[in-house]
Amino acid sequence: MEVNEQNIYKALELVMDPEIPVLNVLDLGMITSVTFSDKGVHVKMIPTFAACPAVELIRRNIRSVLQDQLHTEIMVEIDKEESWNSNRMTESGKEKLKNFGITPPKPYNGEDYSEYFLGTTCPHCNGNDTYLRSPFGSTLCRAIHFCKDCGQVFEHFKPLD
Repeated sequence: MEVNEQNIYKALELVMDPEIPVLNVLDLGMITSVTFSDKGVHVKMIPTFAACPAVELIRRNIRSVLQDQLHTEIMVEIDKEESWNSNRMTESGKEKLKNFGITPPKPYNGEDYSEYFLGTTCPHCNGNDTYLRSPFGSTLCRAIHFCKDCGQVFEHFKPLD
């Protein structure tokens, strides 16, 4: 496969998030730049939060997948100039998240944070008669809600700044 920007992004679609395996690093908005030099391809990425325990695994997976697909040297570094927020997630990524059974984050615009937990739509029945059971779910970026319409507990990917 030729080493060009289009093929690099195509290969990055194969690098999945280890916690939510239906999302790739592009769906999550984790890639901040791709550049070329005579030493190879440089990929900059950002974790979804500073203490993400999966960041080294994701870096290794990016390097491994790109080297397998493109047969060139790949360098992956954490971009310390950018920080991740949930608005970086693509619309396609939000749809995949919903189909996976997790309500995607609402766009974050600086409003009172507690407002983001009201009227959270259930990913199972699309009901809005829901309430927050816990602001913390299986990971720091998720909250747990209950849907009175269908009686299901569900997770919500929190809007994060």
